[in-house]
Amino acid sequence: MAVNARILIVARDDTRAGPLSEGLDRLGWRTITARGPYAALAALGDLQIEAVIVDLDAAGPDSQTLARRLKAAVAPRRLPVIAIGEPGTDVGQSAFDLTLSPPLHPSQAVLRLESLVRTAIAEEEFELRLTTFGDRGRRLDLPEASSAPYRVLAIGEPAPQFLALSNALTRGGADVVGAFTAYTAFDYLHERAFDAVVLWAGENQQEALSIAAGMRRNTRLFHIPALLYMNAESYVTMSEAFHRGVSDVASPQTPEGDTARRVIELARNYRRGEAIRGALEKARSSGLMDAATGLFTRDLFAAHLARLAGAARERGRPLSIGVLRVADKADVVWARQNGWLDRAIPQIGSMVGRLVRVEDTAARLAPEVFALALPATNLAAAKAAAERIAAVIGCTAFDAGEDRSPFVCEFDIGVAQIEPGETAIHALERAASQALQKAI
Repeated sequence: MAVNARILIVARDDTRAGPLSEGLDRLGWRTITARGPYAALAALGDLQIEAVIVDLDAAGPDSQTLARRLKAAVAPRRLPVIAIGEPGTDVGQSAFDLTLSPPLHPSQAVLRLESLVRTAIAEEEFELRLTTFGDRGRRLDLPEASSAPYRVLAIGEPAPQFLALSNALTRGGADVVGAFTAYTAFDYLHERAFDAVVLWAGENQQEALSIAAGMRRNTRLFHIPALLYMNAESYVTMSEAFHRGVSDVASPQTPEGDTARRVIELARNYRRGEAIRGALEKARSSGLMDAATGLFTRDLFAAHLARLAGAARERGRPLSIGVLRVADKADVVWARQNGWLDRAIPQIGSMVGRLVRVEDTAARLAPEVFALALPATNLAAAKAAAERIAAVIGCTAFDAGEDRSPFVCEFDIGVAQIEPGETAIHALERAASQALQKAI
């Protein structure tokens, strides 16, 4: 048994589960397979499973009940459950977080798993913030996905097969907008909000892949799912498509109604994630944040960090803390003495807040000291996150007056992962001590 398994696959046989398990293992998502509900529940009790994939062909008529039982078994930890099968007509009432059509390519599965796991952690974080902010008399708006029709952008030349899919989406209740070129498509994407994108890989398949890759390089468009609709004789491989950022692949050989349901299922999952991310973002306007930077204040961070640590222990997730202290370089010392650093700190703090994930907590502990609480993040990943933030801010020039060149800010960084039996404050002190030692 793979005791460090991250993904549980529930399948009666290896027809689908075997190739998927091997592929996920190769990509770093270690798996374990259960042949039935009881074995699946036992695995959840013994292992720190991050997500479950259920083969609907093996789950029987009670698949919805199985999904609910799996989720309840690890509560209060949120457990994403993906189904392999054709989406039904009642996807909005499904107990599964997402239903993907077979065959499920391992690279496609990884993309969806990463998204769903982060959404689950964001949901957990929102629950904790509800309590932290409620203790201070602030009520956050609950995440509510819009009930408006799903907005789908269809990109590509108006081939008969593509128009048939667009019509099937419209019949399914989606609001479809057509874009014939990449330039028009990105104009639409920057001007309007969409829940999913359909790319027609007809005569110009590389352009479709370039659009998908461009979306993944854009922070605003990164999460929008993109389905590649391509001919069966296409030279584009499934691995290449998913590597370029495509969320799903379909062909005109599949009935348009089935493909339309797959698109709507991706849109449903995306809209749910956006609602959670939007609710977390609204915490910035709660009136409790640091006025200059929009980050958590020291006292608010301390209270929330204690709650995060308790939740991490209860849910069996790691929790890491980072401290970033403005380094005492010569030009920074001059800027501090002449007031220019004080003017730059609001921008620096705002950048820190924008560079963390929505489920992370960023705070201003002192005038030039910032802290990060990173849920479900181990020490190595936390170091990488802190260094990435420091590197981005280190590329920014800040004004030092008309007669002097702009200055840049570097950081002394300290990172600690909360150890078993350790308090959150002690871990924060370890991280702060590391940052201070680098300053000496």
